[in-house]
Amino acid sequence: VLSYRPTDSNTSEPLFFQRYKHNTMLFRCMAAFAVLAAAAPTCEAFSTNPTPLAIKPSTSSQQRTNKSALFMGPPTDPSAPATDLYGEGSRKYRRTVYTHDQWVKHRSPDRFVNNLSTLFNSGIYKNVGKEVVFTTSVAIFVWAWNLLVGGYQDLSGVAHDPIIQGEWAQIVGLPLQAFTTVSPSLGLLLAFRTNSSYKRWDEARKFWGLNINHTRDLNRMATAWYGNEGDPWDGTEFMGAPSSKAQAIDPAERQYLLGQISLMTWAFVRSMKRHLSPPDEDEDDYIAEMKSRLSPEQAEAIISAVHRPNRALYDLSVAIEKLPMHFLRKDELNKNLSIFEDTLGGCERLLSSPIPLFYSRHTARFLSTWLLLLPFALYGQFGDSWNHIMMIPATAFISVSLFGIEELATQLEEPFTILPMQGFCDKIGGWCDEITSWAGQGQEAEEAVQANIAEIAPSR
Repeated sequence: VLSYRPTDSNTSEPLFFQRYKHNTMLFRCMAAFAVLAAAAPTCEAFSTNPTPLAIKPSTSSQQRTNKSALFMGPPTDPSAPATDLYGEGSRKYRRTVYTHDQWVKHRSPDRFVNNLSTLFNSGIYKNVGKEVVFTTSVAIFVWAWNLLVGGYQDLSGVAHDPIIQGEWAQIVGLPLQAFTTVSPSLGLLLAFRTNSSYKRWDEARKFWGLNINHTRDLNRMATAWYGNEGDPWDGTEFMGAPSSKAQAIDPAERQYLLGQISLMTWAFVRSMKRHLSPPDEDEDDYIAEMKSRLSPEQAEAIISAVHRPNRALYDLSVAIEKLPMHFLRKDELNKNLSIFEDTLGGCERLLSSPIPLFYSRHTARFLSTWLLLLPFALYGQFGDSWNHIMMIPATAFISVSLFGIEELATQLEEPFTILPMQGFCDKIGGWCDEITSWAGQGQEAEEAVQANIAEIAPSR
């Protein structure tokens, strides 16, 4: 900043009085920035302990039946705590399931305007509020100090001498080249961190996709093959052993045994969901659901087990073994259970093994140090703005952007509390019940079965 003495050729006021007025104006500007910096941590958008907000109840007819039910969007209960609006409390509202209507909105040309309109409601930005305030405060300090020791320009464009003078009073700054040199390294660290976290989310979603596919496959085969213990046509020997012909099927027994297959399938995925969820969110609902759908003995056996998904999977194996079906077909059904073991083990691996902590910590330290020192390098780059003041909003914007990327990676790293697992379980239970209700092997009228056999047998 160029500094020179103001001239008094066009005024009759003493020189010291002119300088007093200009200094007073400068101190007022600095005080305003100081007040903003001090008030920022308490601002609602960046507060870690915001005051409770009035949440309007939803006018939608859709209601949540329990805490673990799938329901997207902000809490509709007027008594819901404000902490549910962001942070850990908001994760249960990020369990997105898209339909065609959501995809149409997702592709809307108004998406940019809509996203900007909710900028200050972003949970990501609220989570990094303290860090952004801190880096912005450093920028305000650098700006104010350099004005005091390097001179300033008032609003009328008149430059003034430094207020603080002395050999020790020097303008602080760093060369921008140092930051541009290490920027590619920081970018690589953030890119790898984000990609690794998204890969973990994608892998967890694929595990649940396998659960959905193979639960339907298991129940379809059990329903279609029920009662087919051998060759229904002529009792041909199989591998040296005579096979029994298909027997008449008791509809009540069939309904019970296939119902057990459907129930135990649902019990496994529901126990897996509970196994991967926070206890305080899901334990009460899990116990209530198990007791409402299973017999008291079955529910108690699973609930009291040390590893509940394993116990549910064991009960499913027992239910398969009780089916009147050829053992080779039972083997095909049991292959699905091996896949369930793999998906369960894969999810447990993701839950218990984060991205190596030394990588995450080094990235966070690198990013924090880089952003805290950045204002010292930006001061000289904004010399064209009034007293370099634009370095302050520039620092805030850069901090929000980069801290936001790191926050995205952290939120994605543990995927199970943002996956709609309860929705998956409810859908699986409904689909399995529907599949096992269909007419399977031997369920047609006996006269029709005999007529079909008589008609097809000569061609064989």
